[in-house]
Amino acid sequence: MKNVTVAHSPDADDIFMYYAIKFGWVNIKNINFDNIALDIETLNQKALQNIYDITAISFGLYPKIRDEYALLRTAVSFGEGYGPKIVKLKTKKLKRNFKVALSGEHTTNALLFKIAYPDARIIYKNFLEIENAVINGEVDAGVLIHESILNFSDTLEVERELWDIWKELCKEDLPLPLGGMGIRRSIPLNQAIDYEEILTKAVKVAYTHQTLLSKMLLSRNLIRVDGDTLEKYLGLYANDKSITMNDLQYNAIDKLFALGFEHGFYDTKIQVRDFLIPTEYKELRNS
Repeated sequence: MKNVTVAHSPDADDIFMYYAIKFGWVNIKNINFDNIALDIETLNQKALQNIYDITAISFGLYPKIRDEYALLRTAVSFGEGYGPKIVKLKTKKLKRNFKVALSGEHTTNALLFKIAYPDARIIYKNFLEIENAVINGEVDAGVLIHESILNFSDTLEVERELWDIWKELCKEDLPLPLGGMGIRRSIPLNQAIDYEEILTKAVKVAYTHQTLLSKMLLSRNLIRVDGDTLEKYLGLYANDKSITMNDLQYNAIDKLFALGFEHGFYDTKIQVRDFLIPTEYKELRNS
């Protein structure tokens, strides 16, 4: 058996989209997918070091790892009318240079936040620690991500939605690109195509059998949320548009990359379609 490392976050949508493989519902002959669950910024840092064969990443990171990783078309998360939230204490008034906690230097939300608030003083924390950092006064505000956007202390209020920042910067009717998957370029192309196909199948099977898979994840205590929150969260980030990216999603990622380049965060402007696995190779090989 050949081991292939697949790194994803312990977040509910990532676990949901991967576990059809873990439970043996889909597989490839003679391939063992060895999964690793780490928070998204750790995964971003590991991707910069080219550690894992396949890894979840923030779309905001991708231009910096484009030479080492291609992008997969599957297991993607976008926001459509929702996304990360900037929160503060209800009693707090933010100054121009307010102190804020973000979930990581290379996250998509950090990129958009830095463009919108160039004078803010930023610290980075594990996303699970951000809410308490705001409550105890360590920071003036924090950006909540993942399941935290659904349930947070009633002492807090939303200062601004990242979705609204995206709409103002984007000026187009496009979804907010948050996270996707990268695959190491050193993997032979025919194998990379097979891996993308099986991961796509896993996401499709998970979506098709959401009720059963959710019950299995909950009964095994594999996720941090209850059943109602899980259902709501999967509706946001592990839905039918997570299976395979469409043209609107490609255009949204291109816009994100363009914004990052225009504001000096990337060394070049790239188009996402140039960095996908060329699946036509398989058709040519078999013709």
